[in-house]
Amino acid sequence: MTSYTRIHETVGRWATTTPDALALLDFDGRPLTYGELKQAIKEAKADLLAEGVQPGDRVLIVSENSIATVAFLFACSCIDAWAVPINARMSADEITRVTGHAKPRAIVLTTASSTDATAHAKRLGAGSRYGLYGQVAIAIPGPSAPEPVQEGPEQIAVMLYTTGTTGDPKGVMLSHANLLFAGQASAELRGLAPGDRVYGGLPITHVFGLASMIVASTRAGAAVRLQARFSPAALFEALQDGITVLPAVPQMHALLMQHAREQGVAKLEGAALRYVSSGAAPLDPAWKREAEAFYGLPLQNGYGMTECTAGLASTINEIGDPDTSVGIALPGTEVRIKDGAETGEIEARGPHVMVGYYRNPEATQATMTADGWLSTGDIGRFDDQGRLHIVGRSKEIIIRSGFNVYPQEVEAALNDHPAVVQSAVVGRKVEGNEEVLAFVQVTALDATDEETLKAHVADRLSAYKRPSRVVLTLELPAAPTGKILKHKLIETFAKDLE
Repeated sequence: MTSYTRIHETVGRWATTTPDALALLDFDGRPLTYGELKQAIKEAKADLLAEGVQPGDRVLIVSENSIATVAFLFACSCIDAWAVPINARMSADEITRVTGHAKPRAIVLTTASSTDATAHAKRLGAGSRYGLYGQVAIAIPGPSAPEPVQEGPEQIAVMLYTTGTTGDPKGVMLSHANLLFAGQASAELRGLAPGDRVYGGLPITHVFGLASMIVASTRAGAAVRLQARFSPAALFEALQDGITVLPAVPQMHALLMQHAREQGVAKLEGAALRYVSSGAAPLDPAWKREAEAFYGLPLQNGYGMTECTAGLASTINEIGDPDTSVGIALPGTEVRIKDGAETGEIEARGPHVMVGYYRNPEATQATMTADGWLSTGDIGRFDDQGRLHIVGRSKEIIIRSGFNVYPQEVEAALNDHPAVVQSAVVGRKVEGNEEVLAFVQVTALDATDEETLKAHVADRLSAYKRPSRVVLTLELPAAPTGKILKHKLIETFAKDLE
């Protein structure tokens, strides 16, 4: 296995050995070979150096998926600057908060792939730059001081701000070693190789897209077809056009299958697809069976988080396996339940665990033990085959009449109804108790109703687990990754709950 100390070196290998092999297909269909990608990175590096970026500086990359995003990400690696990718769909206030915390030397905005990035560029007075990478704008926000630089792979490569953070921003520092390990682990799990074409619909600004899509593919010499914004129609088209590996989240799979049904397609036929994975949200048995029937392939499930550079565990199942666990720990890593409990908080240790939270030693110390164990905040258990099952988030557990209600279990019962695309369950404090609220995305508003869904789950759930309210909708609030934003549900549907 080739040894690297910086993530950009993965591109250099293929640019030397197979320069004419496809590396990226941009959001607008423009192809770029590995030889051309190396040149695009070189041009991006020159633009950053011209703006005064030096080793140890932070560089915000306000973007949606594009060749420019990838080029400037690797350009930062060349300089030993920290790339700080953030989604262009963040509000001006959110970007201001991140800027105030990261104190970047420069802000790169991928204006060609994002109207939101263009609006932010105008607000920031950014100047346009052009190169083989495409078009971007670069702004200089204010005073900045570099951080120390390390020669080895423990140097910080990327800092990611966690989704849904409220209050002070929390920047997760990931080293080159973190990303190179995670990318290799992901590539090996999927059997990635030159000639593979990976669907790039996961945001590169999120650890799943960054590590398991971009770094994994460049480690293996595979190509990535980039999608600026997820669209089930675009994914459906891509699957007819040579995609071999599909990393996604359940919401993406659900919306794709709904789109296919609307086109009269019940099963994917004649595609080159050979590997399908799901992560970032739980699976339920009925939905898994439906997805495998559609793809004609096993749906591999995984579990990870930003602080563990995407991956902690993954399945390697055959099609039809009823297993809905997240599998076993990745090779070279450790996963355990805190204090040896049967069900409890999941802890992880290994070369994928973050360096820490930027400028927040208190939070780092509260999350990581002195001997390297990271507290995930998730509740899990192991089955008799050593597979990890996610029960829920410790902060999402609903205490109803003294009993623990895990939202995932209620969601699985709801998702088993044919009119349900996906669902999200949260708790709400009421006098002396907590009630269970369910928000359900349906195929059509007249396909079912609240009472029907309540009756549907009545035989599947104990009385204390059953939702007191079921709100039907055609769309749930979601992050760019497709992850449902549970903290916004009650606010979004406040009128429906009156």
